[in-house]
Amino acid sequence: MGKQKHIHILGICGTFMGGIAAIAKQAGYRVTGCDANVYPPMSTQLEAQGIALTEGFGVEQLGLRPDIFVIGNMVSRGNPLMEEILNRNLPYASGPQWLADTLLRDKWVLGVAGTHGKTTTSSMLAWILEYAGLNPGFLIGGVPQNFGISARLTPPSPPLSGGEVSSFFVIEADEYDTAFFDKRSKFVHYRPRTAILNNLEFDHADIFADLSAIETQFHHLVRTVPGNGLVVCNGREESLARVLQRGCWTPVEMFGNNDGWNIDANDRVTLNGEPQGTLEWDLLGEHNRMNALAALAAARHAGVPVAEGLAALAEFKNVKRRMEVRGTVNGITVYDDFAHHPTAIDTTVAGLRRKVGNARILAVLEPRSNTMKLGVMKDALPGSLKEADLVFCYAENLGWDARGALAPLGEKAVVKDDLSELIEAIAAAAKSGDQVLVMSNGGFGGIHEKLLKRLQG
Repeated sequence: MGKQKHIHILGICGTFMGGIAAIAKQAGYRVTGCDANVYPPMSTQLEAQGIALTEGFGVEQLGLRPDIFVIGNMVSRGNPLMEEILNRNLPYASGPQWLADTLLRDKWVLGVAGTHGKTTTSSMLAWILEYAGLNPGFLIGGVPQNFGISARLTPPSPPLSGGEVSSFFVIEADEYDTAFFDKRSKFVHYRPRTAILNNLEFDHADIFADLSAIETQFHHLVRTVPGNGLVVCNGREESLARVLQRGCWTPVEMFGNNDGWNIDANDRVTLNGEPQGTLEWDLLGEHNRMNALAALAAARHAGVPVAEGLAALAEFKNVKRRMEVRGTVNGITVYDDFAHHPTAIDTTVAGLRRKVGNARILAVLEPRSNTMKLGVMKDALPGSLKEADLVFCYAENLGWDARGALAPLGEKAVVKDDLSELIEAIAAAAKSGDQVLVMSNGGFGGIHEKLLKRLQG
């Protein structure tokens, strides 16, 4: 038995790099890491797995002498540890590259790409494969409640005839860039045999100039899918039609329109017009019905009959922070949702509206993604909040005028720069029967607990 291989991960506390750490550990590597923000829940999760963490990026960490440094995409030039790795010509790789080269080589990779719904769709797909007894590995940017963890590696199954492996791995295929030294999207590294193109619109204004730039990256992804693979594509998106027009060497199954996979108002699923069964679950919204079609199609490619896929989805529990009820006080229900892009905000509010009928919806928003902070999407915000009765926006350190942007909503919108003032304003407005929908892709200063406590008082 040779010496145990050792990796040291820079930027280990992000969901993605933390997931890589977990599966590297399961694969038998010695794993250590560092980050600027070593705090729970990721720090406790990693320490529970026996992964030693260092606060900060001090050059003394070179003394760990790992076999390779694995670099997260939040590490940039000027980082003291990274500069020294470069100066000494020590071996390093990006997270996606290392993952692809060492852990995904012999896997049937199912990659889930799209501006929205990657985490939910990956979770559905992993759960369908699990339900069907295929024991998939996965790396997902959230915590699927059917599993309770965001990443796992499973042992390879015996080879199929022809020497192929039948070990499945579901990965959330992100279009964000890979590392400071590799500006391609992360997903070009994964070489999926089954690729879901769930939707595509403009996002990540900090790294992409326009929609066309993102379409080019999706085209690079399509170029990596083998001829015996499958591309599962949203048939409602002109952007994805343009991506496929640039060249595709793989069979394509469309979903969401009359060709291929479809679902009607009663949740009856059809494939090429043939009935496949009914989706019976309690998830909200058209976006989740589309996610389900994509997951069913991808699972079928991996060998799971549609009827079994539908049975699995009947037992699917959503991902944490997707319309998650955080508590009810005096008849006022507080939800937490990850929505932060106007399209996602729109579908989330609309989904809740269908569920609660005429009850008042108080939408509470923290525009904190890089795209939202830049103000690129601000003009789309009022429209995305049209179904809410009141809108509360937290505008601290925004860099653009939230009051001006939300002015079309008139009296309906309240903007505060101070979190406690925002909580007071919500508490003053809320009354029994109201639904308070909190939307952010960050922690939002722990607003959910603070608001529930204030409502109790």
